[in-house]
Amino acid sequence: MDLKLDDTYFMKKALQEAEMAYDKGEVPIGAVVVVQDRIIARAHNLTEQLKDVTAHAEMQAITSAANYLGGKYLHNCILYVTLEPCQMCAGALYWSQIAKIVYGAKDPQRGCGVLGTQLHPKTEMVGGVLEQETADLLKKFFIRKRSLN
Repeated sequence: MDLKLDDTYFMKKALQEAEMAYDKGEVPIGAVVVVQDRIIARAHNLTEQLKDVTAHAEMQAITSAANYLGGKYLHNCILYVTLEPCQMCAGALYWSQIAKIVYGAKDPQRGCGVLGTQLHPKTEMVGGVLEQETADLLKKFFIRKRSLN
């Protein structure tokens, strides 16, 4: 059986990372960085564990991918992330010159789109891949969090 390595396949991998964040009590956002159909970085939110507001899944994935590649630019890479990047992460992605960003759910309040954050001119962005699954995990997390308070 031939496995189809497409946006859905890689978003499922990012969703697995988000589920790991969920299990740790972190906001469930996961990310993977792919180059030539190969995952070179996996990450999820670690802001609570590291007590670091910059420890978003995308930031962790950028650092891991750059270390793997031995350079700061992610020219031929694709980031798959379960939630539309925030302004901070979009800024870091701008500087990384990543080729493409694929996200699951839109963030209507803090997403880079609604805030008008500029991406690198060569970066392509696609949203809505496994949107329902990624949004459902976030909703489940915040319902659980509110019930514990």
